[in-house]
Amino acid sequence: MGTVIREDEIDGIVRKVYADLDGKKNIDAVSIYNKPDKAEVRELVNNLFRVIYPGYYRDRSVKIFNPKNTFAVTVEDIFYHLNKQVFLALDFCNKRGTMTEKDREEESYRICKAFFERIPVIREYIESDLLAAFDGDPAAGCLEEIILAYPGLVAITVYRIAHELYKLMVPVLPRLMTEYAHSETGIDIHPGAEIGKYFFIDHGTGIVIGETTVIGKNVKIYQGVTLGALSTRGGQRLSGKKRHPTICDNVTIYAGASILGGDTVIGENTVIGGNTFITRSIDANTIVSMKNVEMEYRDNGKVRHTEEVSQSDEWYYVI
Repeated sequence: MGTVIREDEIDGIVRKVYADLDGKKNIDAVSIYNKPDKAEVRELVNNLFRVIYPGYYRDRSVKIFNPKNTFAVTVEDIFYHLNKQVFLALDFCNKRGTMTEKDREEESYRICKAFFERIPVIREYIESDLLAAFDGDPAAGCLEEIILAYPGLVAITVYRIAHELYKLMVPVLPRLMTEYAHSETGIDIHPGAEIGKYFFIDHGTGIVIGETTVIGKNVKIYQGVTLGALSTRGGQRLSGKKRHPTICDNVTIYAGASILGGDTVIGENTVIGGNTFITRSIDANTIVSMKNVEMEYRDNGKVRHTEEVSQSDEWYYVI
């Protein structure tokens, strides 16, 4: 483009736009130094993977002679940056009311210390998730392949990290972490969800797990599954209420299924078939599937013919 923009015109545009930042809108804040930094939070997540999976994620620029010393440096660096971001986040959402700067310093340190004390528990859960993926997927060649290549394990790992911070009532940061995983994997898990051990996500793209979802042990979920709310028309009045379903132990949910509502409970050992739409509780030891789906064929906008497609109990298992 050969058009030359005049300096006085640019100055005029800047004055008009800046004048609009009059403080009357929620999006007007211009200070960038007292808010959590998205890029730094993402870096924190990546560095925490070096603690969770020390043999798979590490700083390649560091030459390791003494792994323990290197690990100590990594932990100290993460603690420093996490403490900084928690300190900034504590000024958000009024979860603790008004806090002095000294109060925030003490509270952010306490939170970071409590979080790192939970790392062994986080790793215990993730180890169970890894084994669930290997046991549940015949396409998995080895455990290492799952750690390095499976987006489901990545999303679950980030969720497990973020969930601990969520339980410690850290504003903003847990959501930034899980939304980072969402952008990387296509799997959206709210950090407030309660998820038991041996959780396996296969394929994963398009999965949504809402904030008040409760998931038991040994649950397997395929791509496109929604564990959501029946309605959010109540807006903020619904905050803190149970809006999402409860999934009991040993449940399998196949691709495209939607299970909605805070009163909806899926009983243990139940199988939910693909593309089902569920808004009420299902008893334990039940198989739920779509039967006699109608297929419609059109030519030039006109229906040529329709037919029913019968689905056997085995049909919806195949992925």
